[in-house]
Amino acid sequence: MLDAFSVMQLAWAAGAVFSAYVLRGMSGFGAGLIATPLLAFVLPMSTVVPVTALVVFVLFILLTIRDRHQVLWDEFRRLVLPTLVGVACGMYLFTLLDNRLLLKLLGGFLVAYAAYMLFALWVGMQQLRLSERWALPLGFLGAFIDTMFGGGGGTLVVIYMHGRGVGKAEFRATLAMLWFVEMITRIGGYALAGYYTESTLALVAAMLPFMLLGTWVGEKINARVSQETFSKILAVMLLLSGANLLLK
Repeated sequence: MLDAFSVMQLAWAAGAVFSAYVLRGMSGFGAGLIATPLLAFVLPMSTVVPVTALVVFVLFILLTIRDRHQVLWDEFRRLVLPTLVGVACGMYLFTLLDNRLLLKLLGGFLVAYAAYMLFALWVGMQQLRLSERWALPLGFLGAFIDTMFGGGGGTLVVIYMHGRGVGKAEFRATLAMLWFVEMITRIGGYALAGYYTESTLALVAAMLPFMLLGTWVGEKINARVSQETFSKILAVMLLLSGANLLLK
């Protein structure tokens, strides 16, 4: 079933998934933000987005089981409805837009977000404090962007949770539960639209070991790299990936 992919495509995909989950293991989010543009260099977006969704869904199953007792249910309830609406809207546009336009939109989004990250690091922006009213727009936009591009939107929900002053353990547990529900909806939409073929499911299965290994490595080195250094590396990677996709 993997005959639909070349050896080069499989090797690149394995490296992309491993790298993305090393970074996710270090930060607690952002796997799709790294994996999607890297995979888009060798695979069509109509394959990349459903595959990355199903791979990360397996991880969220494990995290939800492990951390369910630390979920902040009040914050979860505020975010879950706008998240589901965002998935529905993103799914609708994803089925309408062609692969080339999606690549250009993804490239533009990554360049803009990377520029914002570098600016924030340069000026030393202070921690935002957000009210619960921000759950509606940020939850919607986060899910909408995730569904369209296979990642990136989750950073908006991360900003919301940080702005609410949520502790580290509760932060990870609540986001894992929210994204678990989001993934169920997204994967169901991709499946109904016919994006999960035998070859894409085989690719998902082949990538799972690299996801688990990358997560383990990332969690191990989490304490050895400062958040500021990690953010700078991530911003530069996103900027280069976005620029390359715009020129592709």
